Amino acid sequence: MESISGNIVNRVAQSDLVTFNLEDLWDQRPVAEFDLAPFLFREMVLREKDFRASMKAFDWAQYADAHVAVFCSADAIIPTWAWMLVASKLEPVARSVALGRREDLIRERFARALESLDWSRYEGKPVVVKGCGSDVVPPAAYLLATTKLQQVAAKLMYGEACSSVPLWRKPRAAPATLPDAGKPQPPVPVRSMEMLP
Repeated sequence: MESISGNIVNRVAQSDLVTFNLEDLWDQRPVAEFDLAPFLFREMVLREKDFRASMKAFDWAQYADAHVAVFCSADAIIPTWAWMLVASKLEPVARSVALGRREDLIRERFARALESLDWSRYEGKPVVVKGCGSDVVPPAAYLLATTKLQQVAAKLMYGEACSSVPLWRKPRAAPATLPDAGKPQPPVPVRSMEMLP
């Protein structure tokens, strides 16, 4: 049996490939939901005096340092000020507050993070978007990251650096054309043999 000689070269480590991990944009804080329905009269009608008293007496500390999605599971008309009142109670204790369910809050947090990111570090580089096995990153975040990276990256892939799926490559610039290249050229006169001296 013949032995293999020489060094093993890690071409991934030597390349200028950049890994973009969307999970790095999430702060690992818990996500909680706050439902307005239990605070409504018969879970149908919002009575201002009762609602205000309930909000004042409620223990908001349980949402400390959590992302809180505020929604109403009852089919009721909720006045705008009620949403605002809940937000004003959560703001001092919660990490963030959003209208909707858990998925809505996570999608909104990723969208904000992606919009505020400095994409210049990916300029002209091949980028692999890490995404195997994430349970927190929503598909909408991958979609938005793709559109942002296409504006700056040279190449875009998905997966891991060692085994990625190619998605997109920046088109190569067309070669410079001569000014008259697109115009039809006049025919070259052909002299017949009879005309030669």
